[in-house]
Amino acid sequence: MNIHPTAIIDDGAKLGDVEIGPYCRVGDGVRLHDGVVLKSHVVIEGPTEIGAGTLIYPFCVLGEPPQHLGCKGDGARLVVGAGNIIREHVTMHRGTIAGGALTSVGDGGFFMVGSHVAHDCHVGNKVIFANGAAIGGHGLVGDFAFLGAFCAIHQHCRIGDHAFIGGCAAVTTDVIPYASAVGNHARLVGLNVVGLKRRGFSHETIHNIRAAYRMLFFGEGVFRDRLDAVREKYGADAEVARVIEFIDAGKARSLMTAARED
Repeated sequence: MNIHPTAIIDDGAKLGDVEIGPYCRVGDGVRLHDGVVLKSHVVIEGPTEIGAGTLIYPFCVLGEPPQHLGCKGDGARLVVGAGNIIREHVTMHRGTIAGGALTSVGDGGFFMVGSHVAHDCHVGNKVIFANGAAIGGHGLVGDFAFLGAFCAIHQHCRIGDHAFIGGCAAVTTDVIPYASAVGNHARLVGLNVVGLKRRGFSHETIHNIRAAYRMLFFGEGVFRDRLDAVREKYGADAEVARVIEFIDAGKARSLMTAARED
């Protein structure tokens, strides 16, 4: 371990082979796995767990209690996975007992300056939160999602795998996997084709997702009938099936739609 003499480490913290820079504070109930680096002026309060190889830049605050008037300082946790890059002034809060007692972040994410993960959120793997992107309490963010600078994701919203949220977008409804959403309030504007190509999705798969998207949001009839038609025609495609499963799982939630073409 390499711990700067100005760092304050509580006796109840559990440290692997880590590096802790000047003026950091690591509180009781914090566990840092091997390879974690706190560059300087980082505050981590427990119960919080930080996965191996995660790099945390100055003035980040992780594991403080939720911004929730009903929270009474309970024992809910924050768990951050391995290999994340967490830039300056990022905040991630612990969960609430009523909300499941856990805020979780997956592996390999890139959290840019000033981004925020609120209480009881569950964030997937390989996500990117650009500068100032914020997700409210109880939100879900899927794998490989990209949240643009200063976008705001409302409480309880779900962002599907590989979705793209544009800069300054205000998102108040669920965004299906693979979609792109922009605006205030945000609407779907198509698919995140650039992201899909970068991650090696085949031409056939992208074609099927695009066809399913158009059938869902621009086909004839009511939405439930269009969903059933997509299920019948494209449900055998694993990626389209993921979109269908996402919609089926959110029956109590409003789904973001696309502006109808003239």
